[in-house]
Amino acid sequence: MDSGKQITFPLLMSVGTAVIGSLQFGYNTGVINAPQKIIENFINETYQDRYQEPISKSFLTAIWSISVSIFSVGGIFGSFSVGFFVNRLGRRNSMLIANILAFIAAALMGFSKMASSWEMLIIGRFVVGLYSGLSTGFVPMYVGEVSPTALRGALGTLHQLGIVIGILIAQIFGLEMIMGNDEFWPLLLGFLFIPAVIQSALLPLCPESPRFLLINKNEENKAKTVLKKLRGTTDVSTDMQEMKEESRQMMREKKVTILELFRSPLYRQPIIIAIILQLSQQLSGINAVFYYSTRIFEKAGVAQPVYATIGAGVVNTAFTVVSLFVVERAGRRSLHLLGLMGMAGSAILMTIALALLEQLKWMSYLSIVAIFAFVAFFEMGPGPIPWFIVAELFSQGPRPSAIAVAGFSNWTANFIVALSFQYVEELCGPYVFIIFTVLLLLFFIFTYFKVPETRGRTFDDIAAGFRQTAGAGAEKHSPEELNSLGADSQL
Repeated sequence: MDSGKQITFPLLMSVGTAVIGSLQFGYNTGVINAPQKIIENFINETYQDRYQEPISKSFLTAIWSISVSIFSVGGIFGSFSVGFFVNRLGRRNSMLIANILAFIAAALMGFSKMASSWEMLIIGRFVVGLYSGLSTGFVPMYVGEVSPTALRGALGTLHQLGIVIGILIAQIFGLEMIMGNDEFWPLLLGFLFIPAVIQSALLPLCPESPRFLLINKNEENKAKTVLKKLRGTTDVSTDMQEMKEESRQMMREKKVTILELFRSPLYRQPIIIAIILQLSQQLSGINAVFYYSTRIFEKAGVAQPVYATIGAGVVNTAFTVVSLFVVERAGRRSLHLLGLMGMAGSAILMTIALALLEQLKWMSYLSIVAIFAFVAFFEMGPGPIPWFIVAELFSQGPRPSAIAVAGFSNWTANFIVALSFQYVEELCGPYVFIIFTVLLLLFFIFTYFKVPETRGRTFDDIAAGFRQTAGAGAEKHSPEELNSLGADSQL
């Protein structure tokens, strides 16, 4: 078997342990949906006990909205701090240290009822947001750097699989008969303690990223040992060669700050692609479907809307698994295009179904089919691909800054959708998905014309492609400037 395609136990263990961070992110995204009424009751009772008067509807809505959306605010701060940690502590140790935040968050949310404090709940949501923001940077970076080139796409999709399994677990645990009830909701929110313990126990057994060891730390022997373990072979010369080439490239590249990503002609195109791909994930309407799925199903007249939502979660997981097997065969670009187009079609279908619901009862079934199709197409492309393609578009020098910018864009868009969807939906009614259809078509056009295929190419080869594009416009830049940015690479 070709060692480039071989999945070894140490590789699986490293990727599997890292992906617990993705699971945590998914779980905490989905967990707040089901117990809304119960937590609102808790806020109301706590307020009554404190101030001897019932809480006003607007204040209750405000506290609830803050509890939901403060998670994204934490995510914005967390994602922006990724570069600070990974370059100093390494990829693995950063993931390990981030678990401190998970423990703090679990304690704050788990004891909020006992302490009769909705403030603890809000701070806990912010802290777990910080943790998730860091994870969305650490996990794809670590997975991308330990994976062989031939498996990078498939293993990169595991980050998204972790997220959707987390959402599904949260939906199931949130059922009234399990933990979505008056007695157990603090346990439901504090459950993230358990995956954090498991990850903290397993991470010390996983190796540090060989790229970090060789390129950032200059520890060649350590990097070689780690690679032999990960690849299950004694001959790791191709991998070492590729990393050394990247290392030489990085010597020529200055350390890239976030501002330089936008200023330099070499990074401008890949960073714009990275940002737009992240936006295509968040502004596709998928969050609207997940944040409000139960309500959409209620509107569609489904008798047990919570089970229909879990159904969407199962579809979500199943199609991420499909994507896992297809991404190395079909390529990133074509899957992303297929996903965007399929989602646009499903969104039109959903709009028709919701608009005609009053006249035709059977439209409620069509709206469920449309939601399931929407979710399935999302997991084919816009779900998994933006996360790992960012790590592929940049070489080691600019990669941490690029991942921070991409994560920041993703979380900011997530926050805007979470905050505004309710109001926009009240304004537009069933036609709200037309907005997403227009956005999806714009993202499709952008991807078609601007996004390169990265399947089966080394990091350096992809970066070289952008250097040529930048080189075409190089008349505007002095040779010295291009030289310092590595445009003279002998490829």
